[in-house]
Amino acid sequence: MTTMAESALARAPRAGAVARGRRTTALVAVQDLAAREVAVRVLRALGASDVVAASSVTEARRAAVHHQGDLCVIEAGLQDGAGVALARDLRAAGWTRAVVVSTSEDPWTVRSALASGVRCFLSTAARGTEAPVVPTSPDGLSSLSAREVEVLQLVADGRSNREVGEELGLSALTVKSHLARIARKLGTGDRAEMVLITLRAGVIS
Repeated sequence: MTTMAESALARAPRAGAVARGRRTTALVAVQDLAAREVAVRVLRALGASDVVAASSVTEARRAAVHHQGDLCVIEAGLQDGAGVALARDLRAAGWTRAVVVSTSEDPWTVRSALASGVRCFLSTAARGTEAPVVPTSPDGLSSLSAREVEVLQLVADGRSNREVGEELGLSALTVKSHLARIARKLGTGDRAEMVLITLRAGVIS
C-alpha cells in the first residue's frame, strides 16, 4: 500500500497541490504508520511547511483544533470513524482543500466524498483489480463548453445551483440547463459522477 499511496499522491491533480511560496499547513489522517509517513514525506516534498499527522478521527479532530491549514489528506476508513465525515467537518472548520484516499473504488464512498465537497478522491487499489467507478465518455468530455467547465468546477467545490448562478452571474434555471447538457454529454445525471469523470480526466481540478 505504501508504494501505491505515494504514487497516487504524486499524481494528485491541482486540487491537492500544495501552494509554493508561502507557509502551508497540511493534515494527514491515515491509519497505517508506513502509509502515513509516505503521505507526510510527499506533502513536504511538494512544499508544505508544516505537516500534522494523525492515525484516527479523534487525533485528527484534536490536531485541527490547534492548527488552521490549507490541505487535509484523509483515509476513507479510519479505525474510529469515517474519513469522509471527517473531511466534511474539517472543510466546514476552514480547511480549504480535502483529499480522500482509499484502498478501494467503492462508488458509494466516492459519491459521498464528492458530495461532501472533497476536491479529490485517490484510490490506492491496483489497477485492473476493480471495475471502473463511472463510465467514461471521451467525446462528451471534449465537447464541454468553457461555461460548462466553469459550472462543473463550482459544483466540485460543493456549490448549490443558486450559488453557482451567483458566482457566474446566471439564473438558477440557466445553471440547471447547463447541468442538463453536461449530463447528456457525460452520460450521467448524477452530480458526483459528473465531477468524478471530469476530475479523473483533468478537465477540472
